[in-house]
Amino acid sequence: MKCYDYSSIGERCYEERLDNGLLVRVVPKKDFARKYAFIAIDFGSIDTSFTVEQKRHRVPDGIAHYLEHKMFDLPDANAMNLFAAQGGSPNAFTSYAMTAYYFSCTENFDENLRTLLTMVMTPHFTPESVEKERGIIAQEIKMYEDSADSRVYEDLFAALYAEHPVRVPISGTVESIGEITAQTLYDCYNAFYQPSNMILCVAGDVDAQQVIAAARELTGSTKAQIPERHYGKTESMLPVKKRTQRRMEVSMPSFSVGFKCEAPASGRETMLQEIIGDLAAEILIGESSPLYQRLYEDGLIDAGFSAGYESVKEACMITAGGDSKDPDAVLSAMLAEADRIRAEGFDTELFERLKKSSLGRRTRDLDSFESICYRNCAYFFDGTDYFRFPEVFASVTKEAVQEFLCRVIRPERSAISMILPKEQEVF
Repeated sequence: MKCYDYSSIGERCYEERLDNGLLVRVVPKKDFARKYAFIAIDFGSIDTSFTVEQKRHRVPDGIAHYLEHKMFDLPDANAMNLFAAQGGSPNAFTSYAMTAYYFSCTENFDENLRTLLTMVMTPHFTPESVEKERGIIAQEIKMYEDSADSRVYEDLFAALYAEHPVRVPISGTVESIGEITAQTLYDCYNAFYQPSNMILCVAGDVDAQQVIAAARELTGSTKAQIPERHYGKTESMLPVKKRTQRRMEVSMPSFSVGFKCEAPASGRETMLQEIIGDLAAEILIGESSPLYQRLYEDGLIDAGFSAGYESVKEACMITAGGDSKDPDAVLSAMLAEADRIRAEGFDTELFERLKKSSLGRRTRDLDSFESICYRNCAYFFDGTDYFRFPEVFASVTKEAVQEFLCRVIRPERSAISMILPKEQEVF
């Protein structure tokens, strides 16, 4: 077991890579009653095309999310009931890039950890249980389809990308999940739910050696090959469609605008571009920017407006959105502000203040066990150590942020998605 000290943020981490490939990270939080364990699998909704042992697979959209639902079923029990009996509070999620299972507790940590590990390592799918889940997930999909907040982003991704599977909703469609069977679930489980494709992260006042011993006992000894994933041809920086819109039951137009940008190399470059991209978005149209203040005073955006950098394995973009009476005017103002910055630059004082503020937010997030575990896992899959973020921040320059902003915020790279109010019927 290795021990790493991160003096700049006051954190320590115990780490061990097991023979089966599983990485275990334990972040000690002495004298805290609450304990938190998070196991992540490098398998998300975009991983629908892959090769295992020279055999190409194309599985139905939404299968990672479907698999997440079914993993709580054990041969002779339901994991949710086991957690409840042990005082554990469990949950799970599927994103574009990962699936994660986690729990928090103040007692019976060892028992809850064993339940978590046993659950993730014990697939149990029957045709009957798979069919029963189909209706539940179909209702969830329809709920998202009725949500303007979800549809505006999903429509934007579909407008930006021609082939990358980020253009498909995480849960898939009612039609695509109709193709999922117990066998397709086992195929995906066997391909991706391998210890070498996982990371276990624990935060709390726990014994790191005991955590590692439980992981070693319950995750097996086999180290399997990780599948090769296929995300389609390299995308152009031009969107598929410049604009998309639909009408829904909303009181005011909702919109999301996106600007495609080149994907970084893995590792430290992933974190570096994320920080640069977020700062570029803040300088362009963040709450402290002159443009934000002007648009807010003109009533074109409200307090719900936000902007930032998004990245999902080979798909990267700057997005901004919220409610607006005139989304096109907001997009035009963003492009005009980018032109001004290209010609005049931006204030050094603003850059330094935003950089310091962003670093401060990340440091404060270390008070959250959820944030510690999630970010450690997500950045591990991207090939970097999250706790190194102060070093990456120190390397960010004003010139790098300006170059990124000026290269990315261009009309030819942009697409806009809008949700408009339904037209009132005339009687």
